[in-house]
Amino acid sequence: MSGVSKEYVKDTESGWRLDKWFKVHFPGLSYGRLSKIIRKGEVRVDGKRVKANFHLEGGMEIRLPPLGREERTASPQKKQIRNVTDEDAAIMREMVIFQDDSVIVLNKIPGLAVQGGTNTPRHVDGMLVALQGDKKERPKLVHRLDKDTSGVLVIARTGQAAKKLTESFKQRKTSKIYWALVKGKPAQTEGVIKAPLDKESGTQGERMTVSDGGKRAITDFKVMDSAAGTVTWMAFRPVTGRTHQIRVHSTLLGTPIVGDGKYGAKEAFVDGAISNKLHLHARSIEIDHPDGGKLSVVAPLPSHMKESWAMFGFDAEDNSNPFEEMDDV
Repeated sequence: MSGVSKEYVKDTESGWRLDKWFKVHFPGLSYGRLSKIIRKGEVRVDGKRVKANFHLEGGMEIRLPPLGREERTASPQKKQIRNVTDEDAAIMREMVIFQDDSVIVLNKIPGLAVQGGTNTPRHVDGMLVALQGDKKERPKLVHRLDKDTSGVLVIARTGQAAKKLTESFKQRKTSKIYWALVKGKPAQTEGVIKAPLDKESGTQGERMTVSDGGKRAITDFKVMDSAAGTVTWMAFRPVTGRTHQIRVHSTLLGTPIVGDGKYGAKEAFVDGAISNKLHLHARSIEIDHPDGGKLSVVAPLPSHMKESWAMFGFDAEDNSNPFEEMDDV
């Protein structure tokens, strides 16, 4: 048996119940045994006693009591391993835009889920083994993107790298910039949106809504260009990382993201030749590299957004930091 240890909740695990987290990470641990160690306070989250139904957030620290090897692993009949096809492997390799010994960065294509769920057998997490190469460890997710959002997705190649990258996200030592095409034009050309978010009741967590009792949510925004006020190229920089944060905050400005039927309804679609796919792209990230220094990566636009940028005469090759002046104030 090992001694007391600590694990950190990944951004991709935000919103999970504590008992679900244990089921995934310690499949051999019975629910009865889990309930007992939680009740006795042997499990702590950020140093506090919690219940099995406690909802986690990315970066939280989980204190673990000594657990036996049989509790850390599932029996062979419980393991479910999805075979990665040659097509899957080719898609994964094609998405790689940066790779070294510790980190892989993908330019995730729109429509591909990051993690599995009900009726979602094909997802990035399930295909990461295709990028394992000669490493002993399977690559690990450290944050996530919505299924229909494209762009920068950081993957850790080792457990040590995953720990350091997760800590960077937790400490907000990252700068993520998203590009979006929105319907209309906001009243201000730049600013900060502060509107707490919570799960909308009755939607099983599929929709978020602004709520005074919700979690703190902050997004910087700036207008990059506009086409006669009909559509606007916006840059967003989330300070916090809530589910659907940019999509909800953009709608609050009166400018729903083009193609976002979930939050913009009919107002999110533009008549004509423009694609109805979601026009939201994780354009760039700057994060502490687990081996030291900074890692900065820019992801090219997906084809449907590239076509829209060309149609409206926007500069798809702009690699500037639109928030530099705001930071200097």
